[in-house]
Amino acid sequence: MLVREILAIKGKVLYTIAPERTLAEAVAIMTEQDVGSLVVFSKGRMAGVLTFREVLRALHRHGSAWGEASVAGSMLGDPLTAAPNMEMDELRRLMVDHHQRYLPVMDDATLMGVVSFHDVAKAVLEEQSFENRMLKNYIRNWPAPAEGDQP
Repeated sequence: MLVREILAIKGKVLYTIAPERTLAEAVAIMTEQDVGSLVVFSKGRMAGVLTFREVLRALHRHGSAWGEASVAGSMLGDPLTAAPNMEMDELRRLMVDHHQRYLPVMDDATLMGVVSFHDVAKAVLEEQSFENRMLKNYIRNWPAPAEGDQP
């Protein structure tokens, strides 16, 4: 399965934020939209990614003033990205090796979406379910030996 197929299953809704916004605003968006990451856009280009991990680091760093900190000061700048034609196994390996739960999917300079580890797990389950149904159907329809045929 390719990354573009995972995006097709997931849908291509993107949640974004500007780098000059505050972390409190970012957390409000993440909570309202029930997402774990926001793509940071500046001047029409991806500037970085903000995930709950960066928010927790900012909380640790800034204490009770974390909410006033800027997204730009907390985001993961220049994040790892995936290509739409990347195989799912390669994507999983990249996410595991680099401890990244969210990867932007880039087609050259165009942001296609964000794939989460949850999206990958869901795609694996759907792919396995499809394969299981196909195998069961194949076994169920296996031709029975005709009378007189030796097995």
